[in-house]
Amino acid sequence: MPTNTSNIEAIFQQQKDNLPALKARSAQDRIAMLQRLKRAILRFRKNIVKAGAEDFGKPEAEVDIAEIMPLLSELANTSKHLQRWMKPKRVSTPITLFGASGKIVYEPKGTSLVIAPWNYPVFLSLGPVISAVAAGCSAIIKPSEFTPALSAVIREIVEDVFETNEVAVIDGEVETTTRLLELPFDHIFFTGSPNVGKIVMAAAAKNLSSVTLELGGKSPVIIDASAKLDDCIEKLVWAKFTNNGQTCIAPDYLLVHRSHEAQFSNELYERIASVYGRDVTTQQQSEDLARIVNPRHFDRVQSLLVDAKTKAEQVLGGHCDAEDCFISPTLVVEPEINAKIMQEEIFGPLLPIRFYDEIDEALDIISQQPKPLALYIFAQNQQIIDHVINNSTAGGTCINTCLLHFIHSNLPVGGVNNSGIGKSHGHYGFLAFSNERGVVRDHLSLSKQLFAPYTPRVKKILQLTLRFLGR
Repeated sequence: MPTNTSNIEAIFQQQKDNLPALKARSAQDRIAMLQRLKRAILRFRKNIVKAGAEDFGKPEAEVDIAEIMPLLSELANTSKHLQRWMKPKRVSTPITLFGASGKIVYEPKGTSLVIAPWNYPVFLSLGPVISAVAAGCSAIIKPSEFTPALSAVIREIVEDVFETNEVAVIDGEVETTTRLLELPFDHIFFTGSPNVGKIVMAAAAKNLSSVTLELGGKSPVIIDASAKLDDCIEKLVWAKFTNNGQTCIAPDYLLVHRSHEAQFSNELYERIASVYGRDVTTQQQSEDLARIVNPRHFDRVQSLLVDAKTKAEQVLGGHCDAEDCFISPTLVVEPEINAKIMQEEIFGPLLPIRFYDEIDEALDIISQQPKPLALYIFAQNQQIIDHVINNSTAGGTCINTCLLHFIHSNLPVGGVNNSGIGKSHGHYGFLAFSNERGVVRDHLSLSKQLFAPYTPRVKKILQLTLRFLGR
């Protein structure tokens, strides 16, 4: 039964009141909760698959690859390492504090709010919850209203595993999210667009809540002259058109070395045809292509395509069916730099291609956009790889592949400035929901030698100390 906005405050207070009990739970207790979540995810897998198909035609394999597998991996990694993560960390003590010791104690931040998007709603709801539970926090999940079937399954899973004062789901539209953001959460984890991220951050500032913002942007792909083209093309088609391009770290535009110009676009489109079908009807009937999530997003993506057709040398594909919310995989060759498709995050199955002569031309195009969530490099030339990494900034980078940094258990995931604030996944997710509390213990009381009154002896000690530190 959906939660009404009238009892949002009651649920929030229940979780607030339960924080001491959650904080007191041992690593084994928290791991037991995570294992219950794992069993529930496996038990509800068919429901998740069915709901994904109902909401926007998400292929079963993509549910497994992008929703179920990452959750199971996150659960396994967290369960394996949580005891070590929770253990206080001893730190070295500076000579000026001789006779004292220091350590970092990891304590839960408290009540947390997870605002999840519609494109990967299960993983992006429950993934942060794994980190919150591991850290000893409570969590309220606000799933997207654009995927009601998947939101209902998320609710079923949560209610099967957790008590309301541990983790709860609150459904609703914008006004519900607005009400939630008025509450003094200790941490807010938001996944979505930069524009909404700014709203979340402004709301968090009123309560001085800490935030993790997983945002988006235009993630570029550089394809060097040394790239293995067949391998590159195969990986690009999967990375771009998984979820029909509705992935925050999907390749957004390609910057291809001029030496590949003669064959690249046609070979890329040939790969699209071999995977999804050689005609519009076959592509639309393909079980491997999701739909655009709703008419509003369909209209937005279609408007990018309409503008691109007047500002590009060539468009391959481009079939649109508004009634079915379907847009076919489309290549836009050499769009003008001021085309909408080169200025706005696409979040759909349109892929612009521009060619460059020198690597710094490509880097200049990238630098004109806000720092991206991801940057991809296809090259065998190590000097080119190093040059790109040393002269660009991105939340994450893959070399000779795409997307895989997102599911690497030991890497931080997150953006930079406009593409996000803070990191998540694995140990980084645990830290996002933890307060790293510094603790100093004095054993010899030597610091008293510097207390007032500041006698000549004290001043002499200070002079010697300053001389030592400044040597």
